[in-house]
Amino acid sequence: MSPAPYLALVLALGAVCQLVAYRLRVPSILFLLLAGFLLGQVVTPESVLGRDVLFAAVSLSVGIILFEGSLSLRFRELRGLGQTVVRLCTVTVAIAWAMITAAAMLAGVGWQLALLIGALLVVTGPTVIAPIVRQLRPTRRVSSMLRWEGIVVDPIGAVLAVLVFQAVIIAGPEPALGSAALTLGRTLLVATVLTVVFGVVLEVAMRRHLLPDYLEGVVFLAAAVGALVVSNELQAESGLLTVTMLGIYLANRPGLRLDHVREFKEHLQVLIVGALFVLLAGRVSPAEVVAVAPTALVFVTLLILVVRPASIWLGLLGTSATREERTLLSFMAPRGIVAAAVTSIFALEIEQAAQEAAAEVAVGGRSPQEALLLDAQAERLSALVVESADLVPLVFVTIVVTVAVYGLGVGRLAERLGLATTVPNGVLIAGAPPWARQAAAVLQGLKVPTLLVSLSPGEVSQARLAGLRVERTHILSEYAVEDMELAGIGSLVAATFDDDTNSTAAREFSHTLGTSRTFQLRRQGEGLSDREVAEGGAPPAGRAGRRKAREEEGTAARTTTQAKRRTAPKLTAQVAFQPALSAPELEDRVRQGMQVRQTRLTSHHTLSDFRERQPDAVLMFVVQDGRATVVDRGTTVPETGATLVALVRPRAGL
Repeated sequence: MSPAPYLALVLALGAVCQLVAYRLRVPSILFLLLAGFLLGQVVTPESVLGRDVLFAAVSLSVGIILFEGSLSLRFRELRGLGQTVVRLCTVTVAIAWAMITAAAMLAGVGWQLALLIGALLVVTGPTVIAPIVRQLRPTRRVSSMLRWEGIVVDPIGAVLAVLVFQAVIIAGPEPALGSAALTLGRTLLVATVLTVVFGVVLEVAMRRHLLPDYLEGVVFLAAAVGALVVSNELQAESGLLTVTMLGIYLANRPGLRLDHVREFKEHLQVLIVGALFVLLAGRVSPAEVVAVAPTALVFVTLLILVVRPASIWLGLLGTSATREERTLLSFMAPRGIVAAAVTSIFALEIEQAAQEAAAEVAVGGRSPQEALLLDAQAERLSALVVESADLVPLVFVTIVVTVAVYGLGVGRLAERLGLATTVPNGVLIAGAPPWARQAAAVLQGLKVPTLLVSLSPGEVSQARLAGLRVERTHILSEYAVEDMELAGIGSLVAATFDDDTNSTAAREFSHTLGTSRTFQLRRQGEGLSDREVAEGGAPPAGRAGRRKAREEEGTAARTTTQAKRRTAPKLTAQVAFQPALSAPELEDRVRQGMQVRQTRLTSHHTLSDFRERQPDAVLMFVVQDGRATVVDRGTTVPETGATLVALVRPRAGL
């Protein structure tokens, strides 16, 4: 197969697998690995792309993924979590490395490769953590801890693997601690210098508006790739640390807006993740998996049941992490693309080191003592090549099992611990007028989480007196957009009296909740009758001969007037409720005595019966199987089997 059809197939499989996983609400990595594994039995990526091109692309792609993830890491998220996150990225890593090494040795792996495996598998990674967090939507604290650990530990694991590789595998049986310390020092120096250089240049370019909006994402991508390559050239495998530090630096510069960059990188990351997992899984054969299965079973069992819980509980002793948070973290350590990619790279480097040692032995002219040492080194590396043949399939099995166990099982655990929900069905209402408070109280009685957001002291105090969950803030404030707790929330109804605020809030929260789950009230002045819109338009018809022309002019004028008044669709959201009413219109209905009530639709009291008794009711929410759905003009409300929440006239006694 030629490269073009193969790459097209890889991209298509990546997209389809992620879409299917989204629909089934399971980790996409499972489908991606399966698809890549099956494709690899037909055609391997190395046979199409070549080894050098394949691993160059993998290295660059992993760097881009880490750069994108690090752009989301902001220090303000660490308020009250600083010590916990530092421990997760240092003490916990050290404990995990030691225990994973011990687990690998217990499973039958030699001590040298066991040290390398321990370094490679301390990572979790954004490619597996981000989709699970997006689906699970845990509390802000848990989300911050998981994301910081997943992104920051990835380059730490890569650097640790480099140190082990150079000090243990290349240096020989006696670890060269001095060489390892020198390598670590150079890595930190290179990463720091390049972070400052690239970071300052990009920051100056942004602040002085040297980059047009449409080029920001491309320029940042080029800068990240450039920093990665330069760093790796100056110090082997230091690039991942460099791009991670660069992303964190840029994300935390005050006043630096990176919205276009983040949006561009998010889309690119989804594409890259799908392709990478398909490509790397295609390098593993069924025979390799079967051969390593007994060792892998023992090893992964120890990782899940012993290593992760012990490293979390020991590493986080004395921190602010609660018992529930530590329990959830103890069962949340799926391995991702960094572990797969770096393992593949080091397996090749062991093979290359053995080939170079054999070539040196073939060169004569050395003393007997030097020749003896070279022979011993060549034999040792040749033995490691044979032993490392199981390295890639072992890590492959580890990724599959950990993603399956953690991805499929963590939801129920998080729900029991009260830290997340697998099916967010709560409703966030921007604004807290009387009808919104009534609706929140009714939904709360139906076990649907609600959150009101308002700046009005009166509205906030009334909501609190009613026992409702409310935040006193503006819906577009930095706190609301970035830090407000949204665990359990699945939908937004923007219901302030400012239509522009409603539209902006709906667009902003669609990044978190999804476009299909964000709504706003009908904008004031829209949806008027033709007569109202045409007011001030063409004068009344005069003579009969000019009537037709005047009617045509009037129609054109009305169309133009409507187009001028109507908000552009891309700047607004779905309009909530049936019928769609504006904020003042809902307020008028409440003043007329209408109230938000719940009605159970049954065979004895169907939706048709309800409409007959309440012809002017405003249908707001449908609660079915414990999930609340916002009613809009396109919603088909079931006749029976659901609870309807609507603004009705109380005379019906509902």
